[in-house]
Amino acid sequence: MENLVLYIHGKGGSPEESAHYKALFPDCRVLGLAYRAATPWEAGPEIRAAVEGLRAEYARITLVANSIGACFSMWAGIDGMLQRAWFISPIVDLERLIRDMMGWAGVTEPELEARGLIPTAFGEDLSWDYLCRVRNHPLSWNVPTEILYGSKDNLTAYETVAAFAETHPARLTVMEGGAHWFHTEEQMAFLDRWIRETETIEKYAAGVESRGRNRNENGNDRGRYDPMRGELSRRPLLDQFE
Repeated sequence: MENLVLYIHGKGGSPEESAHYKALFPDCRVLGLAYRAATPWEAGPEIRAAVEGLRAEYARITLVANSIGACFSMWAGIDGMLQRAWFISPIVDLERLIRDMMGWAGVTEPELEARGLIPTAFGEDLSWDYLCRVRNHPLSWNVPTEILYGSKDNLTAYETVAAFAETHPARLTVMEGGAHWFHTEEQMAFLDRWIRETETIEKYAAGVESRGRNRNENGNDRGRYDPMRGELSRRPLLDQFE
């Protein structure tokens, strides 16, 4: 059976963006999911149903998710159907983002509760119902995950994404000067190398696990991969990228 890389786009994106990842995962089929929902409580079940339908066709499913697509994927409860994930500029704390947007708009919680829905000058409607739904549905995620974050991300603070990485089986890579939307030639080159580097580590880890040992004949440490930390000791990651 084939392996599948499933791409979940962010807001304003499209499943056609998945074409970029075909060269990065040459041994897998790469598929972009054309989901229609715009809220996590609608997108989550839609994504889950799609993954449930695909799991019988593929030996393993890897997820690549962008921005709010990562949040929707975590809302879907698909942990047990995935082997690996790559998150690009993920929204990992939607409540924090909503509260930040309220601050940008000068809207207080009592005001939002009283009015229900408040349009903003930056094009996003603030919704009391949306905030309450998010608060009542804390995210859970237990898939070994690589996270790419731009230091100039204007939607998620570094402290937020770092805290997520610390409390989940995830490793965080930061591109200095990178933005929330990775799209420039420099940003995409960094993204491509990040995937290639971390995919290489995953393949190495699988080989070590299949051999059932982490030490060479002399008993010296060869470098062990910890799937909970997503770390291969003594292997620099992106440290020479210009």
